[in-house]
Amino acid sequence: MTTLEGTTPEGALAPARMRPADVLRAGGSGLRARPLRVFLSALGIAIGIAAMLGVVGVSASSREDLNRRLAALGTNLLTVSPGRTLFGDTAHLPAEAEAMIGQIAPVTSVTATGNTRAHVYRNQHIPVGETGSISVLAARLDLLDGVGAELAGGAWLNAATHNYPATVLGAKAADRLGVVEPGPDQRVWLGGQWFTVVGVLAPVPLAPELDTAALVGWPVAEQRLGFDGYPTTVYTRAEEEHVTAVRGVLAATANPEAPNEVQVSRPSDALAAKQATDTTLNALLLGLGGVALVVGGVGVANTMVISVLERRAEIGLRRSLGATRGQIRLQFLAEALLLSALGGIGGLVLGIAVTAAYAGLQGWPAVVPGWATAGGLAATLVIGGIAGLYPAVRAARMSPTEALAAP
Repeated sequence: MTTLEGTTPEGALAPARMRPADVLRAGGSGLRARPLRVFLSALGIAIGIAAMLGVVGVSASSREDLNRRLAALGTNLLTVSPGRTLFGDTAHLPAEAEAMIGQIAPVTSVTATGNTRAHVYRNQHIPVGETGSISVLAARLDLLDGVGAELAGGAWLNAATHNYPATVLGAKAADRLGVVEPGPDQRVWLGGQWFTVVGVLAPVPLAPELDTAALVGWPVAEQRLGFDGYPTTVYTRAEEEHVTAVRGVLAATANPEAPNEVQVSRPSDALAAKQATDTTLNALLLGLGGVALVVGGVGVANTMVISVLERRAEIGLRRSLGATRGQIRLQFLAEALLLSALGGIGGLVLGIAVTAAYAGLQGWPAVVPGWATAGGLAATLVIGGIAGLYPAVRAARMSPTEALAAP
């Protein structure tokens, strides 16, 4: 007796439909029977997802920390420094550069430092050549506010101390000179005479050159160190909306006679560029995480193939009891997806934990982008589907007689 496609002979029973809960139950039963194998297979997926999420999370946390620091320090700081003359010699800024820059309407503050060409040592017995790469800079009294610097200890130069042999050390300079706490008893051999260390700066992100400097007052530098009075770096703050316009006229304003001998830069751009250099490394690490994820997918596929071979009798019994090929295929595909999902969830938890721990050690805000979490979970499901497709099709193609006859 023949029937039309999609119908059943009179009296024959149609195969029972599996509800989603039945599919999950059938897929989960296969995983529960082999917990160690499931754990090892899921671990491969977890490592790949954790590696990828950790890279993205650490990068996002670092970027957020940079954004917060720039927001606190301001992106409106511009620096003016001398360049080179037409003959290749080092140029210098006019002594009036600060005053002329201060005449630009959107400029809110101007301060400067000048290189005295002097050297500083821990004491007078240190060999002359061992300078520790520490520069001695004459500084204006408003330098701290101009560059957004803070003191780690002691006091800044004031109207009294900037006329006397007193110095404030940058963070790295203090470390190289062995100065822990500033005070009356802390002295350094600077320019062939003793200077008292009255303060130590905290690291200055927007002006890292100050970290390796000994800062002295402008008058004492001219009187005792032979300083010529020419500024070597002018720090300018401008209104945020006019920074680009101010940058365009700074060179001509600072040195109207030779604007080509002036260099203008924006320190916040340097910090942003440094952040951008991490992109290549992040891409490499993401690639390694992708390789680990593929390896984890191969592990899932291997586990599922072995599972099909070991459970041929089960497949034959289910087929003989009326299970269709589609139901068998769906069971093993669900099993592969569940296995990958377990690894993916474990990887997400591990990746978030790694990001939070590393960000905490660095003092960064912990940030894990939502798209990375969703993308990681989607990747696990795609890997699981691809890895489980062939074993599921293979299981569905088994005939009941062959499966039951298998040892």
